[in-house]
Amino acid sequence: MATTALAAGLTAAPLAAEPAVAATPASKSVTAVMFQWPWTAIARECTNNLGPAGYGYVQTSPPQEHVQGTQWWTNYQPVSYKIESRFGTRAQFASMVQTCKNAGVQVIADVVINHMSGQSAGGTGWAGTVFQHYSYPGTYGSQDFHDCRRDITNYGNAWEVQNCNLVNLADLKTESDYVRGRIAAYMNDLISLGVTGFRVDAAKHIPAADIANIKSRLTNPNVYMVQEVIGAASEPIKDTDYTYISDVHEFDYARELKRVFNGGQLSWLSNFGEAWGLMPSGSAGVFVDNHDTERNGETLNQTYASTYTLANVFMLAWPYGSPSVHSGYSFTNKDAGPPGAGTGTVPAPTCYSNGWRCQHDWREIENMVGFRNATAGAAVGNWWTNGNNQIAFGRGAKGYVVINREGAALSRTFQTSLPAGTYCDVAQGLPTSTGCSGRSITVNASGQFTATVNANTPLALHVNAKAGASTTTPTTQTTISFGVNATTVYGQNVRVVGNHPSLGSWNAAAGVPLSSAAYPVWRAGVAFPAGTRVEYKYVKVDGSGNVVWESGVNRVATAPSTGTLTLNDAWRN
Repeated sequence: MATTALAAGLTAAPLAAEPAVAATPASKSVTAVMFQWPWTAIARECTNNLGPAGYGYVQTSPPQEHVQGTQWWTNYQPVSYKIESRFGTRAQFASMVQTCKNAGVQVIADVVINHMSGQSAGGTGWAGTVFQHYSYPGTYGSQDFHDCRRDITNYGNAWEVQNCNLVNLADLKTESDYVRGRIAAYMNDLISLGVTGFRVDAAKHIPAADIANIKSRLTNPNVYMVQEVIGAASEPIKDTDYTYISDVHEFDYARELKRVFNGGQLSWLSNFGEAWGLMPSGSAGVFVDNHDTERNGETLNQTYASTYTLANVFMLAWPYGSPSVHSGYSFTNKDAGPPGAGTGTVPAPTCYSNGWRCQHDWREIENMVGFRNATAGAAVGNWWTNGNNQIAFGRGAKGYVVINREGAALSRTFQTSLPAGTYCDVAQGLPTSTGCSGRSITVNASGQFTATVNANTPLALHVNAKAGASTTTPTTQTTISFGVNATTVYGQNVRVVGNHPSLGSWNAAAGVPLSSAAYPVWRAGVAFPAGTRVEYKYVKVDGSGNVVWESGVNRVATAPSTGTLTLNDAWRN
């Protein structure tokens, strides 16, 4: 999404040189990419999290029928354009789109239009379609594919990249009028269900003129598109070749963030963007990671813990491009599909359980979506750095952020352009009816505030998050049932400790004792206001008060809107 166009809320056809933009509430430019999430779960997240947090868009995985298998990439091997996949039925997809719209969130569908399946032996698709490698009855025949029926070997040859097979995937003849019409019909079907945007998979392998022609056939001339064009300096096909059509993913943005946040210096970022050779901001779709790069290692991913969080905070605070927040699951095998893929339709995820990482819901990331919305259109100012890995900057008179990437706390007085007042540090919490759920920061009449920012943490203030600004507070109490499989020695017990007063505020002595009735599983239920996000760990405590903390980063859970969230964790040595 072109940031400037979104801020203006355009609905009319743009000039030819500018990308078309889907209408969405003004200044809501952040996309949550719900990778491999089923439709019913996305609908739930739109209502409970994405809408309230201010996300403008949610991107789904490809909705069309695909080959069978548990691996994530089977979803990128279509066999028909039926809206039925392991993520749900056509009716469930349509219901999700409407539910998300009701929550103020537009839907972007990932569309695979460069190719069909890569299974040489053929087979039967998810919805029962019988196919062969170059024959998809009712959709395509052999004449609809390019004659170069071998894999790409030379990425320096543009013709080969756009006419031969990408890892054996049957390459569609997108210069064909029939193929263009068939692809447009599929995309128009999705538009009829309420989709207002598309991510075009493997766009680099489709000539730009073919994509432009397909787009011209769509029933919504202002439909948003972001194209996956993985550019490389040595290759003839450039990402900028496609910007006249719509936005393009800027992969170098994510690569540079990894270089800077993982071994470089944050002080370098004072002019991050076009000055670094990146494409114009208004054409760039940006991310810290996506489903490919989190697997191939070229970018940061959720295993980088606080470094990953801080990079996302920077992305959402810095006025370049249209940001996407990746939300997926943990894996050890890079081919692994979503949790539960082997059981048929993917079961609805429970955040922070069974491998689902839910980055869209991480407190610092989710709350920075509101920062992005509040500061839209404001320029960077009041830049400060210690010359290494501590930076701070403002967004006009609308916001201010501090990022401390160093191993020691940062304490100083910061100069902002914010109006005087008491603000909530949204990196820690949001406004309540009486103050802030986290810490509050007072900005004086000169625009200054004094604060300590702990090691590897951010601080963020914006004009839409002043203390006491919320008129409602959660009153419904729901339960998180904490459970951990942990072996102990005689005299040891297990407790759960966390950042919430109900979990002892990180004081092991005040943590919640767990029952050993189902040993080696220890369990206890704790009540929280519905929607409360808690960070926690398990500890072993003996009769003398000696404490053994489990290893690893803090665990995270969110109290459900109703009922009980049951966690089944394993002790980390």
